[in-house]
Amino acid sequence: MKLRNKILLGYSLPLALVVLVGGWGITNLLRLGQASKAILQENYNSILAAENLIDALERQDSAILLFLLENRDRGSQQFRQNQIEFLKWLGRAEGNITIAGEEEIIARLEQFYQDYLEAFLQLQQGNSSTEEYYATILPIFEEILDISVQLLLINQETMEAASENAQQISQQAIWSMVLLGTTAAGIGIGFSLLLTRRIVQPLSAMTTATEKIAQGEYNIALQVKSQDELGMLAREINTMSQKLKAFHELNVGKVIVEKQRNEAIVQSIADGIIVVDSDLKIIAINPIAANVANVKSMLATNSHFLDVFDNRELYQHLKDTAETGKVPHLDSDILTVERETKTEYYKFAITPVVSQTEEVIGAILLLQNVTKLKELDNLKSEFVATASHELRTPLTGMAMSLNLLAETTEDKLSESESELLDTAVEDVERLRELVNDLLDLSKIESGKIDLDFVEVEVNFLLDKAISALNIQAEQKEVTLIKQSLSQDIKTKVDANKIIWVLTNLIANALRYSDPGKEIKVGATSRNNWVEIYVTDYGTGIPLEYQNKIFDKFVQVETEKDVGGSGLGLAICKEMVQAHGGRIWVDSTVGQGSTFTFTVPRSHNQ
Repeated sequence: MKLRNKILLGYSLPLALVVLVGGWGITNLLRLGQASKAILQENYNSILAAENLIDALERQDSAILLFLLENRDRGSQQFRQNQIEFLKWLGRAEGNITIAGEEEIIARLEQFYQDYLEAFLQLQQGNSSTEEYYATILPIFEEILDISVQLLLINQETMEAASENAQQISQQAIWSMVLLGTTAAGIGIGFSLLLTRRIVQPLSAMTTATEKIAQGEYNIALQVKSQDELGMLAREINTMSQKLKAFHELNVGKVIVEKQRNEAIVQSIADGIIVVDSDLKIIAINPIAANVANVKSMLATNSHFLDVFDNRELYQHLKDTAETGKVPHLDSDILTVERETKTEYYKFAITPVVSQTEEVIGAILLLQNVTKLKELDNLKSEFVATASHELRTPLTGMAMSLNLLAETTEDKLSESESELLDTAVEDVERLRELVNDLLDLSKIESGKIDLDFVEVEVNFLLDKAISALNIQAEQKEVTLIKQSLSQDIKTKVDANKIIWVLTNLIANALRYSDPGKEIKVGATSRNNWVEIYVTDYGTGIPLEYQNKIFDKFVQVETEKDVGGSGLGLAICKEMVQAHGGRIWVDSTVGQGSTFTFTVPRSHNQ
């Protein structure tokens, strides 16, 4: 039997039971209606007739008494009127004989009433004395009254019996309806539960089977006991599970080989690598990374990142990447590891892992040992600082000598000799600026720079930096736009150093902006920090330069020859970090760049 027919059958039986209960209820209502009709129609008219007969008879008796009281005409008239009324209701009683014995009562009533009329006629024709009334008329009156009362009582008793019968029918109807309804409901519920179980049981089994298949358990065999749609579905699930099992067995070998290949690649990488899932549990780690954490690879796998690396900052970067799928902005990408005999430095990079559905499923942490490079960089910094310091004095002497030579020989040199002398002066000046930048950078890196922290309004810093470059902006036909804070926000910084940073960023924006463009300089307040930004609409910075543009001697290759030593942004970064802030760039090639750095907001506000 098909599932559709089973469901129809399941509805048919309760429907049939409802029809049965409804039919039985209608039958009982008809019986009750007939009993009520009998009460109202058969006996009510007879009772009404008996009551009116008694009333008319009593009025006739009153008329006879009036006749005897010397008011003969009025008494006779009243008697005749009530005689007509009595005969009218007597006729109705004769026409509504429905009870056994009622006919005999009415016959006696007619006979005695005839005698009553004859007695009144004799009273009218005779002596008309009270003694004759009591002797002949009153006994007949009492007999007629008694018979009328009998007629009334027999009909009332019959009505009461009919009412009791109707009540019994009503009680029987109620109990029979309750019994039949309860039986029908029990049968309907039982049948529905049975049918529901027959339908739901295989569905539950199929649901359990599909859940097991989804979990990778393909050895499923459902028992097929019916030929309906559920049976067909069960057979298809069995077929599907067998095919999935065969497919799984075919591909599991490939998966194992691929996994082993990936593990071999991870293990063979010369740099440390850690792969975490979305919950930041380590799913892969090579020996280099395990050595950095001072753990064994086997013990680190499946452990939470913080259980292996006790570094909250690195953990937060990984967490942000796993949640957002974006490469984090790093103030410093160097991880310092203290060993017993020396300090090691690792440059780290974090990359999100994205599935084919573009869902972020984890992150990769790459650790590159840059200890030797760090040592070389320190040596280089020391050498640069020493060389710069040693070059500063002779360069100052050369600059003074060239300037003095230019002043004393201004009218004695030819045009070509003057140009050579001017070029020499410019080159020496550029070398002096480079040496000064190197010395400043060395001081900042070594922590020897002195910072004079004062509380100053952010708008004051913006105004100072913009006013310093207004002339250059006008010469290049570039508009400097200040976007002030909505309120007077103060920051505690070395004002001269921050103005220098801001001036350097605006100067860079001027170099890469074409005439007619705008440069926006502004600030926003965010929690306990103030973000100061410089936005230009120039050539933009390629993505591959954005992470290293703040390194020393890095310059973006563009069509424009803007000059510079490549130290400005590096010094800006060191200056900002010395204030506890950070600096970064957001740029799109062809659309422009926005350099942003943060400084702490004053706590006195």
